[in-house]
Amino acid sequence: MELGLHYWNFSTPAEPELITPTLTSTARTAEQAGFEEFTVMDHYFQMEAQGSADEPMLEGYTTLGYLAAVTERMRLGLLVTGVMYRYPGLLAKIVTTLDVLSGGRAQLGIGASWYEKEQRALGVPVVPVAERFERLEETLQICLQMWGPDNGPYKGEHYQLAETLCVPAPLSNPRPPILIGGGGERKTLLMVARYADACNLFVMDMDDVARKLDVLRAHCDSEGRDYDSIRKTACYVRPVLADPDQFVRDAEQLAGLGFTLLNLMPNGDPLAYTERIGAEVLPRVAGL
Repeated sequence: MELGLHYWNFSTPAEPELITPTLTSTARTAEQAGFEEFTVMDHYFQMEAQGSADEPMLEGYTTLGYLAAVTERMRLGLLVTGVMYRYPGLLAKIVTTLDVLSGGRAQLGIGASWYEKEQRALGVPVVPVAERFERLEETLQICLQMWGPDNGPYKGEHYQLAETLCVPAPLSNPRPPILIGGGGERKTLLMVARYADACNLFVMDMDDVARKLDVLRAHCDSEGRDYDSIRKTACYVRPVLADPDQFVRDAEQLAGLGFTLLNLMPNGDPLAYTERIGAEVLPRVAGL
């Protein structure tokens, strides 16, 4: 079982001038400890379920570009890109840039954007849910075309591109991996089966997670996709350090279901959290 660090909170320490050194130290410590992946959110306001909207928040891809320069090994990505925040052709170019600058470590994590408060506040179009999923599918198709040999036009219902030229090409072979986040059974998991290299689910209930994997398997069967070729990842939202033994038991169960990476969300001081996870937890799950 691999671990990823999902850096979702820029509020600790509270002083803005400490955001950069704390982020840098945490990322380097995570890499040295053996974390395989480092992700940040694609939000402009803090999620209100986790805090106040006016708490500090950094733009995701700018943050990843900085992290590419201060790390060497970890996979870097957003968990996950909101489909409404960037035009698809520009998104493919942004992720390509991250991939080139990081030496082939970029991942396109993407999902249907949902946080309407920040969208309305910053002038991002708010469209019906069904349209968001239509745009998500077209965005995935555009990224795949831009990362392939076809530089020709793309004509969709929502996006029309005269060219899909992307130079330089990504360093990742054959392209940056695509991860689709979310557990929606009719649309999200179907798109995982059609387009993604990885899925990401939230671990709230083990039986529910197992059922969603059954749904994904059924979609793979209907799409003619090899279910085992899709990397299964999850966000583990329970407080790991409050009960490390329970986390190890849960990790064993999730490994049995086919998950290969768990994203952990630091609470409190992210550097201290990462140091403790690296010392007390990561060695116990590395062999699962």
